[in-house]
Amino acid sequence: SLPVSIELGRTNMAIEDILNLGPGSVVELDKLAGEPVDLLVNNKLLAKGEVVVVDENFGLRVTSMISPQDRIRSLK
Repeated sequence: SLPVSIELGRTNMAIEDILNLGPGSVVELDKLAGEPVDLLVNNKLLAKGEVVVVDENFGLRVTSMISPQDRIRSLK
């Protein structure tokens, strides 16, 4: 088995800002609303997709796969 994760976006924050986080804080990410999210397998990009709700849980609908050539390149 391999770890699978969905990445909504990333950001950089100063330590002071991180220490000030609390309930209700908003962390702005580098992706726009509605933009595809990344499906990572073993920390490597495998596909892109859109967030969906399935029986009150979040899920991912895969919309595009990374080409086999790009997957092989990411292993190096």
